[in-house]
Amino acid sequence: MSEQESFKVFSGTNSKYLAEKICNSLGCELGNMNITHFADGEFVVSYEESIRGQHVFLIQSTFPNSDNLMELLLMIDAAKRASAKSIIAVIPYFGWARQDRKDKPRVSIGAKLVADLLSVAGIDRLITMDLHADQIQGFFDIPVDHLYASGIFVPYIQSLKLENLAIATPDVGGSKRASTYAKFLGVPLVLCHKAREKANEVATMQIIGSVKDKNVILIDDMVDTGGTITKAADIMKEEGAISVRAIATHCVMSGSASEKVQNSQLEELVFTDSIPYSNRCAKVKQLSIADMFAETIRRVMDNQSISSQYII
Repeated sequence: MSEQESFKVFSGTNSKYLAEKICNSLGCELGNMNITHFADGEFVVSYEESIRGQHVFLIQSTFPNSDNLMELLLMIDAAKRASAKSIIAVIPYFGWARQDRKDKPRVSIGAKLVADLLSVAGIDRLITMDLHADQIQGFFDIPVDHLYASGIFVPYIQSLKLENLAIATPDVGGSKRASTYAKFLGVPLVLCHKAREKANEVATMQIIGSVKDKNVILIDDMVDTGGTITKAADIMKEEGAISVRAIATHCVMSGSASEKVQNSQLEELVFTDSIPYSNRCAKVKQLSIADMFAETIRRVMDNQSISSQYII
């Protein structure tokens, strides 16, 4: 790396596990930073080493709770006030991304608000992965490096050596993503059409296409409550699928999601480690994105293209 001494990597509290793996891949030390909490829940961020004139990479996924986002905003502000040369936010999981438009009257567009907060705080570049909606990149007036977990998932799918493979999406909104996998692998695409009565609760679901005698892999960007993905798996088994697996980038897994997955017809559910997952489930497997993000940081520092990292 041509400017190896001119960049430093720091992490927020709950993404430290990933930052340490990224630093290990980069062959550098994780920067020394202190986050002090007050009795009322407020906290203050301070860098315990000089970052003057440095390119600063701040690793923090903005998953619930909102302290993770607030930590990142304070890290950005502190770096700006400490005379960092540039501030690059590395946000593997970009929270509030489901709020990318007004889908009914009198609601906020949370993703745009978060983009504005990050921009005003002072980031010069964003590195993220598998945004819920691609158009969120347009909410920023700075460079956005949007990575795809397909670089990790495609080799894993190929390693399974499944015959009669079919790629499926648990909802029509993810059809573009699933179609890309199906075309690359040269296998059929199956869609699920779902109707919701309220958020996070699936009322009805219909399968468009045949899954009979197929080994099905469901593709999604995240699993939150687990209701959609497990319902899709159960219906596909009823329709004659040999096996059903699921692959999703972000392991939100709220509430009883782990129990739902364990009791479902899913063979396994594969995530990246963009979000920490502590409520263990025997069917859940996590693949690390650390090398992918480390390579992206290298290429950003060396002014090299990152597009050659993409398989699809």
